[in-house]
Amino acid sequence: MNRKISEKLIEMLLFASAATAIIIVALILIFLVKEGLPIITKVGIIDFCLGMRWNPIAMVGDPTYGIFPMIVGSFYVAIGSLVLAVPFGIACAVFLAEIAPSWARSLLKHSIELLVGIPSVILGFVGLVLLVPFIKDHLGGWGFSILASSIILAIMALPRIISISDDAIRAVPMDYRDASLALGATHWYTIRKVILPSARSGIVAAVILAMATSIGETMAVLMVAGNVSMLPSPIYDILDPVRPMTSNIALEMSYATGDHACALFATGIVLFIVVAVLNAISHRALKSRMGVER
Repeated sequence: MNRKISEKLIEMLLFASAATAIIIVALILIFLVKEGLPIITKVGIIDFCLGMRWNPIAMVGDPTYGIFPMIVGSFYVAIGSLVLAVPFGIACAVFLAEIAPSWARSLLKHSIELLVGIPSVILGFVGLVLLVPFIKDHLGGWGFSILASSIILAIMALPRIISISDDAIRAVPMDYRDASLALGATHWYTIRKVILPSARSGIVAAVILAMATSIGETMAVLMVAGNVSMLPSPIYDILDPVRPMTSNIALEMSYATGDHACALFATGIVLFIVVAVLNAISHRALKSRMGVER
C-alpha cells in the first residue's frame, strides 16, 4: 500500500514538473505577445518583418521598425556556423561511435562535453581579441563580420551536433552492421551506405537543434558580429558586419521606451517563433527515428 502511495506521489511530482515547464513557456509567450503586439498592429506585420530600416529613435521624421536585415543576419550567422560545424561534428561522431577505442572515446567524449561549460561571453571575448583582428589583417573588412560570428557559433554548436549524432549512430542496430560486413562490404563502406543513412533522422535533428541554439545565442554574437542593421553588400559578402535579432534586443533594451520597447518585444516574438519551429522540426525528426527503430 505504501509503495503504491509513493509511486502515485512520484507520478504527481513528475506531472507537476512537466506542467510547470509548459506553464512557464506559455506565460513567457503571453508576456511577449502582450508587450509586442501593439507595435505589430500599428506598423503591420509585413512592414515589421520585411522592413529594411530600423530607426526607432529618429530625430527627424517618423521612427521606422523594420527587422528584415536582422532576420537575415540571424540566419546568416546560424547557417554559416552549420556549414563549419556539421562536417566536423558528424566526422567526430562517426569516429567516436565506430572507430575510436573505448579509452579514446571516453577521453574525447568528456573533452567535448566540457565545451558546453564554457560561457558564451568567454568565447565571444576570445573571438574579439584573436579572431576579429586575424580576419581584419588577413581577409579584409572590419573583422567584425558574419564569418567571425559563424566561427564562434560553430565552436558552440559542435558539442550538441557531436553528442546527438553519436547517440543516433550508436542506436543503429548491430544487425545492420553485421549484415553489411557479412556481404563483403568494408567498414568504411558500411559506415557510408548503411550506418549514416540509418541514423540520418537523428543527425538531422542534431543539426536543426544546433541551428536553433545558434539563432538564439546573444553574447558571443554581440561581441563579434559588428552590430550594423543593414544587409551585407553584396548580399553574399561574409566579411560584412550584421546585427542578429538577439544582439539588437540586448543592445537596445536598456534604454528603450514606448514603441521602441514594444518593437524589441515584437522582435522577441519573431525569434521565439523561429526557434519553436526549428525545435518542432527537430522533435519530428527524432520521433521519426524512434518510429523506424521500433
